[in-house]
Amino acid sequence: MKHLFILVLCVSVFSCKQNKENNTFVVDEKLQKELQEQFILVEDGGTIELPEGNYKFSKSLSMEGKKNITIKGKGVDKTIFSFLGQIEGAEGMNFSNCNAITLENFTIQDAKGDNIKLKGCTDVVIRHMNSTWTTGADSANGNYGYYPVECRNVLIENSEVSYCADAGVYVGQSYNVTVRNCVAHHNVCGIEIENCINVDVHDNLSHNNTGGFVIYDLPGIPMKNGRNCRVFNNIVRENNFKNFAKPGSYVADIPPGSGIIVMAYDSVEVFNNTFENNKTLGCCAVSYYATGRPFTDSIYTPYCTSIYIHDNIFKRKTMLIPDLSTNLGKLIVAMSKGPADIIYDHNYNKAMSDGNGNLQARYKSYFTNNGDIKFFNLNAYKSPVLENVLKTYESNLSSFQGSIPNISGNHSPLKQ
Repeated sequence: MKHLFILVLCVSVFSCKQNKENNTFVVDEKLQKELQEQFILVEDGGTIELPEGNYKFSKSLSMEGKKNITIKGKGVDKTIFSFLGQIEGAEGMNFSNCNAITLENFTIQDAKGDNIKLKGCTDVVIRHMNSTWTTGADSANGNYGYYPVECRNVLIENSEVSYCADAGVYVGQSYNVTVRNCVAHHNVCGIEIENCINVDVHDNLSHNNTGGFVIYDLPGIPMKNGRNCRVFNNIVRENNFKNFAKPGSYVADIPPGSGIIVMAYDSVEVFNNTFENNKTLGCCAVSYYATGRPFTDSIYTPYCTSIYIHDNIFKRKTMLIPDLSTNLGKLIVAMSKGPADIIYDHNYNKAMSDGNGNLQARYKSYFTNNGDIKFFNLNAYKSPVLENVLKTYESNLSSFQGSIPNISGNHSPLKQ
């Protein structure tokens, strides 16, 4: 895995160097029109070859209802499409209701909204891609670099993403998702999974973001109760970058220095990851109530259940100071006088408890074999008011020793 990361990073550095040295973009309205015609007229089973060069487009490219289509460039350092100053459409490329769509070997940057969006598609493959905003860390940037939503069978691999004002890789309300061998850096959130079912996120490098990984289940969304997610063999390093999210967004609440945040998800396994020099927290699992936001969704489940965090490596320089710009960062400092490795809020309702008021076994979470870590259970079930948390939190791991066999079920990704 280490050799793979070195290779990916070398490709990334080379790509960035090429972009900076060859930054002359051709405004080619003819090519833009021709490509849009191909997006409309391509027959099922066809391939659209993107030309070599740096091109600047003013309008989105869109495709709908196609089957078995491949869109391929000449390489991330050779085919570069910029949408800087876009005047029509929000996305750089927008795909809807397509079946078996593959995007590969090109760079897309600076869309007004999301660089690439796929909605209602099946058998999606994004590979050997680069998605970025050349404007740097700016809240006016688009939210997502790669944005599959309401899709089935999604594979994102061997791709780079940077400077997104929300999440670099975002997959939402989708089934059977794999994100692997990607590099996410200088985003608010490197990789985000939201309201999805059956997910593998592995062998990625997430570094220099505000937060490395986010696994969220949110209310008020048609597909509810995200579950069955495995996060493993990732490097989560130095995610201490400033938060430049749009005010009011969920990720605007992420404190710089966050490794992995799991919120309101069911059945999540986090294992064999390396957490390195994330200044505020390594990994936390909290209920939706931690956001302090109200919700009216009557069938939404706001609790984290069956979270299994095990066999990870946590290491951190001794002089790192947690972020103090957020309530979570302030709480961590108040409890530990420094960063924390694993935080759990232990929040649940009476329906989830047994006759003695304790959490039923099927909802329990376990944190094992993570080395000599700094752990805090906030005991939120006993302290629904944040002001009381400091009076009831505990750092004893003994009651969280155990395992959850086959936590994510049998959901081998369909894409290889």
